[in-house]
Amino acid sequence: MKNKNWKEDGLHSENFICFHLEKRMGLIGGTHYSGEMKKGIFSLMNYWLPQEGILPMHCSANINKYGDTTLFFGLSGTGKTTLSTEKTTKLIGDDEHGWDKDGIFNLEGGCYAKTLNLNRENEPLIYDAIKPNAVLENTYLCRETDTPDYTNSKRTENGRVSYPLSHLPNVAEKSTGGHPKNIIFLCCDMYGVLPPVAKLSKEQAIYYFLSGYTSKLSGTEKEVTTPEATFSPCFGGAFLTLPPEQYGDLLYKKINQHDCNIYLVNTGWEGGQYGVGKRYSIQKTRAIIEQIMSGMFLTKKLTLDKDFHFLYPEDENPKKKWKNENEYEKFKSKLVFSFQNNFKDKKFPHEFHKYGPSS
Repeated sequence: MKNKNWKEDGLHSENFICFHLEKRMGLIGGTHYSGEMKKGIFSLMNYWLPQEGILPMHCSANINKYGDTTLFFGLSGTGKTTLSTEKTTKLIGDDEHGWDKDGIFNLEGGCYAKTLNLNRENEPLIYDAIKPNAVLENTYLCRETDTPDYTNSKRTENGRVSYPLSHLPNVAEKSTGGHPKNIIFLCCDMYGVLPPVAKLSKEQAIYYFLSGYTSKLSGTEKEVTTPEATFSPCFGGAFLTLPPEQYGDLLYKKINQHDCNIYLVNTGWEGGQYGVGKRYSIQKTRAIIEQIMSGMFLTKKLTLDKDFHFLYPEDENPKKKWKNENEYEKFKSKLVFSFQNNFKDKKFPHEFHKYGPSS
């Protein structure tokens, strides 16, 4: 279905996604991306659920081997699906959840993972979940062997696979979990100045939640070919149908009530900005996640960052990874100003601005 008069209709393209809240009806046309269905319904959940005191969240969730629920917030490409899908954990879901009086529940019943450069070594559970009843989308198929080539991005880098939770060996019963012990904000820092992990206070958590800093990665949005720094409120700005601070207020009440630990985990670059440094390996990030889940992280000696004001391990000082420390300070200042300008531009009527970075 094409809309030839989209400009006259005040639309931004020939594609359209329309929802009627009262009739609970949706109409999607012109797109070539199955994710519009799940993301559209999630946008409606972001309108309905808060009215019942339930927090809708763009995050993955699992139950670890210690019996604790962990949430992983983050935009596409930051590692939500990969880091939450582990042999030693029970997956609740990989992308969309709600948090009510009883704990965490999944909104989807399945997973929607990126396939670019997918391999069994790094992501064995996702790789093996691609079997009959899974649906591949935007992936290159080798005509000679009739098998997918996940390294081929000639058409698009946004290859995807959707599969039911039953394709995974370890899933949480009824796709639910208790109130989270740990909450992890995943960000992909293209400037290479954030440490691989930092501990946030509950007030800092709301500041970074409302900011939603990360980098747009190639393949996640049209015409994005190299990483671009961006701020997406609540790590899911595209889905918010209410003011971001309403979700922030709900989160603050819940993390105070249930005494959650909150962490900022950087899955971006180290030793330099994009194009100079290298990206953190999935193995390193997984090791950090295990330290968080086991409680080992809280036994580490932490130091205070003078600009971002969060605590991070002394042995993970990102500045020491740079060859030129002056360059590090230059890019760090750039990121600090970006945080400040974003919070000011968004005009969040929130007292948590004082818990953010300062120059």
